[in-house]
Amino acid sequence: MEPLAAEVWITDPALKHVLLVRHRRRGWVPPGGKVEPGETPRAAASRELVEETGLQAELLPVPAAVSVRSYRADWSPTLGLSYAAIIDRDVPLGGESDQPPKWFELGDEWESVFPEDRNRIQTHVRRLAAEHPREVS
Repeated sequence: MEPLAAEVWITDPALKHVLLVRHRRRGWVPPGGKVEPGETPRAAASRELVEETGLQAELLPVPAAVSVRSYRADWSPTLGLSYAAIIDRDVPLGGESDQPPKWFELGDEWESVFPEDRNRIQTHVRRLAAEHPREVS
């Protein structure tokens, strides 16, 4: 099986913030990781969300994006599925102590080996806002 990864783009109900985790090598990234054998990408995204942030959330029904990335020079390119979830910023964060989660304003810059993520996430959040304008406060 080719490498497969899943992640979650988390925004708040106002669609003004994004939740990221501080990866030791990659900088600020959405919570995510490898899809384990026998696991669906959606299940992997949910599992990684809990492991890395302590949060449980219902993922939006349609994946937000697909990508192919090289996470390390000695690894094969990995197919990644990005899912989305909306979570209140007042919910306490947990997760892994060496990869702390943190809310960023959507327009903020954040250090990452994947700088294109910021624009991809912003585009997705704008699409959500256009599809559900009355739900955004």
